[in-house]
Amino acid sequence: MVEKVRSVNIDNWEPKTVIGKKVKEGEITTLEEIRKSGKPILESEIIDTIFQDLESETLEVKITQRVTDSGKRIKFRVVKIIGDRKGHVGIGVGKSDEIKPAMDYAVKNAKKNMISITLGCGSWECRCPNKHSATIKTHAREGSTVVTLRPAPRGLGLAGNDVVRKVLLLAGVKDIWSNCVGGKNVYNMASATTKALNNLNTFKRAE
Repeated sequence: MVEKVRSVNIDNWEPKTVIGKKVKEGEITTLEEIRKSGKPILESEIIDTIFQDLESETLEVKITQRVTDSGKRIKFRVVKIIGDRKGHVGIGVGKSDEIKPAMDYAVKNAKKNMISITLGCGSWECRCPNKHSATIKTHAREGSTVVTLRPAPRGLGLAGNDVVRKVLLLAGVKDIWSNCVGGKNVYNMASATTKALNNLNTFKRAE
């Protein structure tokens, strides 16, 4: 289920990184500027400042057990995807003894992994200004999972498995052909999809 990312009060936020300070001072206002600088996002408040309309969806909730001297310890492991449906998406993992903190940690981690995506019209012949698909065929691997994305014409929709579709939906992709082979680990599928989307930034469409 898609839900709004809870707003965080950043009034009392004291940035500890150069990027964080520039964002709070208004010198940097977009994720694209941050990625262009080549510096990582180490504070989730950076994303809270730039984006006001993020949505999230839980991809997986697992229970993990570890045997210690005091007995078995149970933890929750949550995989979350966040995005604004406008070309920005991130995946995160959170662990905790309780499910709610694990979800919060996953969202916080996803904010630090946010990427911006270069989208196109989905056809080499078409010159329409609408950016609804991939600009070129792209693929990426995470573990044993390989996800391939191909440009698709307007109206096709998101052709792919459930995990891939959820990532593409929050990223703002409306039409695409996708193929997922190898392992079916949920995190690997989602991570490979975001990597494939990020690869689009290295290609430029010929004008």
